[in-house]
Amino acid sequence: MKKDITELFYHVDEFASGLEKEAARYELSNNSDSRSPTRVPGLSMGEIMMIMLMFQESPCRNFKYFYKSYMTLYRPEFPNMPSYERFVALMPRAFIFLAVLLYSLLSPGQGIGYIDATSLAICHPKRISQNKVFKGLAALGKTTKGWFFGFKLHVITDEKGNLLRVKLTKGNMDDRQVVPQMTKGLLGLLFGDKGYISAKLFLRLYQRGLKLVTGLKKTMKNKVMLWHEKILLRKRSLIETVFDYLKNKFQLEHTRHRSPLNMLIHIISTLIVYQLKPTKPSITNHDLLKI
Repeated sequence: MKKDITELFYHVDEFASGLEKEAARYELSNNSDSRSPTRVPGLSMGEIMMIMLMFQESPCRNFKYFYKSYMTLYRPEFPNMPSYERFVALMPRAFIFLAVLLYSLLSPGQGIGYIDATSLAICHPKRISQNKVFKGLAALGKTTKGWFFGFKLHVITDEKGNLLRVKLTKGNMDDRQVVPQMTKGLLGLLFGDKGYISAKLFLRLYQRGLKLVTGLKKTMKNKVMLWHEKILLRKRSLIETVFDYLKNKFQLEHTRHRSPLNMLIHIISTLIVYQLKPTKPSITNHDLLKI
């Protein structure tokens, strides 16, 4: 079914055009040398970005099928669409633009945050030795569901499901290690699972005006927790719902990547489309009124 993409395309194209002007102003070209590209693409940067975002919104699971079949519905909107092979060659040019767009869409936060990390496997653990694409980049990690080979996506959301911060690391990275850098500029309450328990980390964040609230391990002494903090901590499953939404609805995790750059583009595009969604997994107003 064909969807109306006019409004979204307008915003994406305006953003891309503005960023291109800024890049030209400060001479931040894609290449360090002064040579111009020998082939000028028929699509604008906004059109390239738009097609990549449309793939995330589409029911297609394979980009090749999406481009060759599904996009035929939008030939009038994209009259200069090149061949599939040519478009794949153009995709890396959009990486910086997509990354800046995602950064601009991140919410500032309103005093409540939920932090967690999810695994992004790039192949089955039995095929680690055969994987050459991510050699030296991915790492073997472990979650509550078992071992995986790939990366970790660390995310902070607010109570409305909006993304506040995102960070990609190797699969063996300790979740607590990225928290100080990710939380710069955030204030209020930050809720996490027991994997974020650390007295040193708590004090470091508390001195910056951010209180880290976690559950207690069985070996830890009980501590007094404010009533509203206890209620919000019980809603920590919100961020796990966000991860399920990203993986099941937008196929954030799959093992078909042929290059690290294409994997990054896929992840960033997925997060952009999610952030632009008007409705997201969130804590209901009824729950907030209990506080």
